Amino acid sequence: MFSRFLHRIRSSKTPITSLNSIKPFTSLNPKPPTRVAVFWDLDNKPPASHPPHDAAVKLRTAASSFGSVKLMVAYANRHAFSYNTGLAKPAEPYFCGVCDRRFYANEKLIAHFRQIHETENQKRVRQIEAAKGHQRVRLVAKYSMKMEKYKRAARNVLTPKEGYGLADELKRGGFWVKMVSDKPEAADRALKEHMVDVMDRREAECLVLVSDDSGFAEVLWEAKERCLRTVVIGDLSEGKLKRVADVAYSWKEVVMGKAKKEVEKVVGKWRDRDVLKKLEWSYDPVLEKERGFCCGDWDYGFDSDGDDDEVENGAEMGDGGDWWEMDDEDGAGSSRPCR
Repeated sequence: MFSRFLHRIRSSKTPITSLNSIKPFTSLNPKPPTRVAVFWDLDNKPPASHPPHDAAVKLRTAASSFGSVKLMVAYANRHAFSYNTGLAKPAEPYFCGVCDRRFYANEKLIAHFRQIHETENQKRVRQIEAAKGHQRVRLVAKYSMKMEKYKRAARNVLTPKEGYGLADELKRGGFWVKMVSDKPEAADRALKEHMVDVMDRREAECLVLVSDDSGFAEVLWEAKERCLRTVVIGDLSEGKLKRVADVAYSWKEVVMGKAKKEVEKVVGKWRDRDVLKKLEWSYDPVLEKERGFCCGDWDYGFDSDGDDDEVENGAEMGDGGDWWEMDDEDGAGSSRPCR
């Protein structure tokens, strides 16, 4: 009867989860990927040398090398996105880089380029991809001049002028485009507030900033104090942001794919830094106090024969002096106490 009662008590106990029982990150229990947030300052760093959609895709590809991209946002004022269709004809017409045809409206030039020249280029690409062997070599040699001419014209035609189509192209590339007021530094303030809000909510472990504005240095310092990883993309070779950030790349490195190739080394350095931080000892007064109480509760009992009597009569041992007084070598007197 007593054994059954004892068995019920043992079975009713709830298991206590200890730190040792937590399963480490293995192949069956993988570590969650690093969350990445991309912030783009369009007022300071617009995609002038590359089409907006291609620039957005390249940025996403480079940011995805650091982890899982959870947020991509671009800020600018109203003038960066505004485009007024010409009420009056421009002084110089728009020329098509392929057929040299003239247009007095930029939207008509883009429509002409997409309907005719872009369609022709796609047909050439499909023919080359379908061909094999010697036939493929002949087609590449045949269309090489035309395709190169199309690429040069596409850079000038498809790149928006004065904000034309900028927001739509960035949205198509996966960015959330935010328009702010025309007040000075309005875009910078909104972008900083958004970055701090992401840090407060702990929505990302890595911040990617596309800007050369040194005013974002304080936000990057705060991110580093919160143990977040920071990446800066800009054209200045020795800017203040690049000195503060963990990693810095230029637009050219991002477009050419050089940034993605160097990510493995950067991520390896970050992992080593995290391991060293875990191994580093830090003083915790609360924990040390608890350990002190635990050690103070222990009872150190040592059995000895005759030692207790000597301790109790310690004051009467020797020449009858106190225990802190020591005799000189000549026995003349005791040493002076420290003052």
